[in-house]
Amino acid sequence: MSERSGIPGEGLVKGLAVTLRTMTRRSTTQQYPDVAPELPPRSRGVIALLAENCTVCMLCARECPDWCIYIDSHKEEVAVPGAARPRQRNVLDKFDIDFSLCMYCGICVEVCPFDALYWSPEFEYAEYDIKDLLHDKDHLGEWMATVPPPPAHDRNGEPAKEEATAARKAAVPSSSAARPTVVRPEPGPAPDGGTPA
Repeated sequence: MSERSGIPGEGLVKGLAVTLRTMTRRSTTQQYPDVAPELPPRSRGVIALLAENCTVCMLCARECPDWCIYIDSHKEEVAVPGAARPRQRNVLDKFDIDFSLCMYCGICVEVCPFDALYWSPEFEYAEYDIKDLLHDKDHLGEWMATVPPPPAHDRNGEPAKEEATAARKAAVPSSSAARPTVVRPEPGPAPDGGTPA
């Protein structure tokens, strides 16, 4: 007899009710290898890389709690017409993710400021050897074909902050006539009769 509830066998009755309800339902088995599962939209499978967007800022590698992202790069000089000296930019040489260590937290995708990393819904990339779970930038780039397009913007929702900022800048005239002019006093003789400062 349960002392918490005043009714003896109340838990037993609830358990039997759940069993009877389940017994009357028809069981459904998903035939996974033969029939592809219907995944929810924007589901997380594997991380895809758009190498053209990567600026080798190393944010993803620094924020990764498992340290499973390996990045290597070199610097190249880019001649800019009209500039006094050539500029330097980082060129991505190596971008590897070790999926045997990855815990799929998604921090790397969230912190990437240049949209170089994306979630792909593909999840069938099991390997027979654990060493084959180290995906290089070419393999990660192949997953970009499976990345779904972003959801459409809600027309009734608030505009993105970038759109609002651009609209505000467009509304403000950028001509110099609209800016207030500052009048500075002319230097005159100093009060003590010396030279002006």
